[in-house]
Amino acid sequence: MKTSSQASSSMVQTIDAPLPLVWSMVRRFDNPKAYKRFVKSCTMTAGDGGIGSVREVRVVSGLPGGSSMERLDKLNDDLHVMVFSIIGGDHMLANYQSTTKLVQTKGGKTEVVESYVVDVPVGSSKEDTCLFADTIIGCNLKSLAKISEEIAARI
Repeated sequence: MKTSSQASSSMVQTIDAPLPLVWSMVRRFDNPKAYKRFVKSCTMTAGDGGIGSVREVRVVSGLPGGSSMERLDKLNDDLHVMVFSIIGGDHMLANYQSTTKLVQTKGGKTEVVESYVVDVPVGSSKEDTCLFADTIIGCNLKSLAKISEEIAARI
């Protein structure tokens, strides 16, 4: 539930690849580097990639912050939904929770919808907070589309 000191947004990416292929990358909580370009490394600190697992993600230099502790809250292979929360780290995304849902469209394409809610840092605005998060998510979704479409073209 969003409060007045929180920001939220949602982004959509249509991918010309079958849903099972795209989901096979998105659902891998233990391997965000498969398509997230800003990830330098990912280490599982608890669990095996299933619900309740915790990962430490280190990001490439140049971004504000260097690491993020993230917990997998929900993973539903039937509905193609993944939810994770950021539970620590040295960045501005406090109380961040992301929901990613995949839907098969007519024509065999996959629609990926990623939405989030996050606290607005002191001294920042909702607009600036969303701009920061939307930029990273947009890059990740474009990367997911490019990689998925390249794989789909080979099979």
